[in-house]
Amino acid sequence: MSDTPVIGVLALQGDVREHLIALASADALARPVRRPEELAEVDGLVIPGGESTTMSKLAVLFGMMEPLRERVRARMPVYGTCAGMILLAEKILDPRSGQETVGGIDMIVRRNAFGRQNESFEAAVEVAGIDGGPVEGVFIRAPWVESVGAEAEVIAEHGGHIVAVRQRNVLATSFHPELTGDHRVHALFVDMVRAVK
Repeated sequence: MSDTPVIGVLALQGDVREHLIALASADALARPVRRPEELAEVDGLVIPGGESTTMSKLAVLFGMMEPLRERVRARMPVYGTCAGMILLAEKILDPRSGQETVGGIDMIVRRNAFGRQNESFEAAVEVAGIDGGPVEGVFIRAPWVESVGAEAEVIAEHGGHIVAVRQRNVLATSFHPELTGDHRVHALFVDMVRAVK
């Protein structure tokens, strides 16, 4: 069996192309995923940033919500950035009407916690499990994690707020590492996928 994992990027909305590039640079075979049959063919999945309410509604519309939940329950490795972090939360503090989550991490998130689009910023973030110094995080209308359950591991904080969490095979960051050219977070996720492949 090839050691190169096949990792999908949920391509309903958001910065799909940047994740495909980052995953390829971390030695994964990356492909967009829009339909349940495409989800069935991947070893792991990235849920990109975008607009979490829109992504939730599109996932339902495309028949992807239940298959996503089933794969997460079956321990498929998943990595969510920004809106992806919101979709991987068990609970959203201030959900929009009709907004659903996939779940996977026992955490409560607050949408747009770091402010609006014009308050976006970059910051160096120390992430546990990643060597070589802090990663550059791009925060765009980013959420933060209000609290985590016993099984969730906080792996990064910024400004006193939780911005990266891991629970078994599920990883989430409130920032966008795919926009920086630093692909170490994606390499960590590729290693997570390889470990269960």
